[in-house]
Amino acid sequence: MDVASIGKAVVLALVEGATEFIPVSSTGHQLLVGHFIGFESPNNTFEVLIQLGAILAIVGVYFRQLLDLLRRAPRDPSARRFILAILIAFLPAAVIGGLFSKYIKFYLFNPWIICSTLVAGGLVLLVIDETEIEQKYDDVHQYSLPMALKIGFFQCLAMIPGVSRSGATIVGAMLMGSGKRAATEFSFYLAMPTMAGAFAKDLLDNYKNLSKDDVGLIAIGFVVAFLSALFVVRKLLDYVSRHGFALFAWWRILVGAAGFAGLIVFG
Repeated sequence: MDVASIGKAVVLALVEGATEFIPVSSTGHQLLVGHFIGFESPNNTFEVLIQLGAILAIVGVYFRQLLDLLRRAPRDPSARRFILAILIAFLPAAVIGGLFSKYIKFYLFNPWIICSTLVAGGLVLLVIDETEIEQKYDDVHQYSLPMALKIGFFQCLAMIPGVSRSGATIVGAMLMGSGKRAATEFSFYLAMPTMAGAFAKDLLDNYKNLSKDDVGLIAIGFVVAFLSALFVVRKLLDYVSRHGFALFAWWRILVGAAGFAGLIVFG
């Protein structure tokens, strides 16, 4: 584990934490940055496992709300329904990801695909952000169970790198009448079981192939991803409520276009 490897790991972890919960695709950014700085990890294990830092960041920010939900659940039907809604929304990704994750990594983790989906997703986000959709829900606890399931299927689109897990869930919720803040908050809650599941599966699949250097780099990446994600999660809801998603849409388009240029020039 040399200084150059540590530096690359820190850069990728900063990217992971900064982009995991905004609709720009953390996986797409990590794979593009890793491609151009020459960082390689077996089966992209580093990129998946450092997500644990981002998971713990959002658990830390939402710890009181989560504890309150668990305390209320035995006697409060609305708390039980919300927990069930999150689990139902997680179900499609659990099934499809569990069955096809290896094929997805093999066929779709490609920088050309990532650049294409970044640009396309940015255009979609611009349209959704500017479209006047009748707002039916301004609180995540109002979401019905069928709506949660539909959002879960939208999340599955993010298995294509560059789509963005948070972006897919936010767009899906808004198309069904959710406000921007509520859609973003639901994506936070849904991230917890989804990312924890992806982390657990990748660890089980690849732990035997990890060297001591790999473990050291993952530990560094975990800490950096935790700190950068903590900052983003604390600021994002207020920003989205005031300004919407246009900044993230244009960022996606810019990064996708820059990626295409880099691939053409440098390969």
